Amino acid sequence: MGRGDLTNAEWARLKPHLPTSGQRGGRWASHRRIINGILYRQRTGAPWRDLPARFGPWKTVYERHRHWSADGTWDQVFAAVLADADAEGRIDWSMVSVDSTSCRAHQHAAGARKRPPRLPGNRRTPRQHRPDEGLGRSRGGLTCKIHLAGEGGRRPLALLITPGQWGDAPQLIPVMERIRVGRLGGGHPRTRPDHLGGDKAYSSRRNRRYLRRRQIKHTIPEPQNQRANRKRRGSKGGRPIGFDKTIYKRRNEVERTINALKNSRAVATRYDKRAYIFHGAVTIASIRLWLRP
Repeated sequence: MGRGDLTNAEWARLKPHLPTSGQRGGRWASHRRIINGILYRQRTGAPWRDLPARFGPWKTVYERHRHWSADGTWDQVFAAVLADADAEGRIDWSMVSVDSTSCRAHQHAAGARKRPPRLPGNRRTPRQHRPDEGLGRSRGGLTCKIHLAGEGGRRPLALLITPGQWGDAPQLIPVMERIRVGRLGGGHPRTRPDHLGGDKAYSSRRNRRYLRRRQIKHTIPEPQNQRANRKRRGSKGGRPIGFDKTIYKRRNEVERTINALKNSRAVATRYDKRAYIFHGAVTIASIRLWLRP
């Protein structure tokens, strides 16, 4: 077992959720070796062509990652791993926080074909495909942004990829809608945390109205300009926003979650041209965090 490869305990958690291997013709054989190759590229950020020979042909490793990113296999594995963790009581629902992080895009991440990609052997587009490929321009060049919701144990529950110049507040609802943790015993998946935290970038009437409608307690500070505008309107401005400093201190948990994700160099810097492939890369990094004890 090489450095960064799946341990036996991690493989035992992951194996039941992978597609069936060893079919006629040798299709999808050696899942463990291929996934270790994907993890190696995740950790080092090396070009696919430079993968060590012990992982097999580099194109086999890349094509499996691309295929599973396109058809939603990585998303299904992530959902299954979350369901196992919830059944074991390893998800801290007491405080879920939302935040975002910008990722510098390498120059090779630009230049994707304008024609929409297709699933191998299928005419459908990949599940996480974006026409803008999740790339935006700023003074520093090409950037990409990861929006995510992290639980109290400093691991991701849901994520979303957007161009780097997109704001945080409009993405709170899409990220919250992606929190769906299944129950092994049956029943509706859990979608609501006990409490939600976020910084002042998420403060908006729309977001607070959405959280109240779903009966989700939240701690989001009110920016000074919004506070001044509310006071200027008098009784029409509404009641002051409740804010608990003690609970807000736990917002550092989502920042530490982002830090753990960016330990993967292929997440900290985006090298993939297609947004759905980069989404698969971030999902793999999230799965790895949940596989660890």
